[in-house]
Amino acid sequence: MRIHITYTGGTIGMVDSPHGLVPGADMRGWLYGLINGTQIAPDQVSFTELDPLIDSSNATPANWQAIVDDLRSHYDDADAFIILHGTDTMSYSSAAVSYALTDFDKPVVFTGSQYPLGMVETDATANVTGALNAVLSGRAHGVSLFFGHHLIAGNRVSKVSSWAFEGFAAPSVGLLAQTGAPWHWEPYESRGLGWADPKPYTRHDVAVIDMAPGITAARLEAMFTPRPEAVLIRAYGVGNVPCDEPGLTDAIAALLAEDIPVVVASQCQQATVLLGHYEAGDAIARAGAIGTGDMTLEAAYAKIVFLLSQGLTGRELAEWIPKPIAGEITA
Repeated sequence: MRIHITYTGGTIGMVDSPHGLVPGADMRGWLYGLINGTQIAPDQVSFTELDPLIDSSNATPANWQAIVDDLRSHYDDADAFIILHGTDTMSYSSAAVSYALTDFDKPVVFTGSQYPLGMVETDATANVTGALNAVLSGRAHGVSLFFGHHLIAGNRVSKVSSWAFEGFAAPSVGLLAQTGAPWHWEPYESRGLGWADPKPYTRHDVAVIDMAPGITAARLEAMFTPRPEAVLIRAYGVGNVPCDEPGLTDAIAALLAEDIPVVVASQCQQATVLLGHYEAGDAIARAGAIGTGDMTLEAAYAKIVFLLSQGLTGRELAEWIPKPIAGEITA
């Protein structure tokens, strides 16, 4: 098997600087040292280091597209792909890449680490060897993420801890696999409609707004000014907002009347958004807001940016939110 590794930056390859950790480790040398003496020969592995390397907190849709472009440019050179990525926004990137690569019939596994590779307590070795084992197994499909002994679908994953070695979880679905001797694989079927000839990711103005007790219509309206291209609201529970707050649901309805899509997610990590199930979500549902079902926040945000990048707006964009492109939502 030929494996291509794309290094984007992140904690895994960082070193100390006067202003904190920054990318700078010899990732290529470390990787080839890691596989030395294993069943993987050096000529089976190719390597790309994206320029610039970034802390994933600085990721934008342009960085998502750089990953997609690198994967496509090496499609004929490799049978499987591994992306080394910072943990802070890895779940956004893995979801975004899954939408852009529904026609890519080779496995892609994201991974990273909580500690840099140069520290004795690092989890980098376990995570990279886990990603390598996932692709060598022949059982990894589509875009997935390996971290802390678990393989998870790339558009079903959230970062749940800034310090734990098992830093990622799948809130609404099960794992793909868990490490062991041998690995334990779970039955999982990802169904999506796909997307033919996707246009590149471009940057878009998507407002992400949290509901909180005491938020006023005036504050919400200020957050909507100037008008964004789309709004993603993190509501309570199954998609509830404070409907008794004077003018608050009217402010949301005004956006919809201007053909600005309003997508409603939940602040709960494990949730299925059902707009209108309670009176507190009924008004915005009747106005045309769309719930995210059991999508993660990261998958929902990346999906909105993907759809905007394809030229969709308004109701046309909203109609795609409940439709699975790459298995990101249960239909």
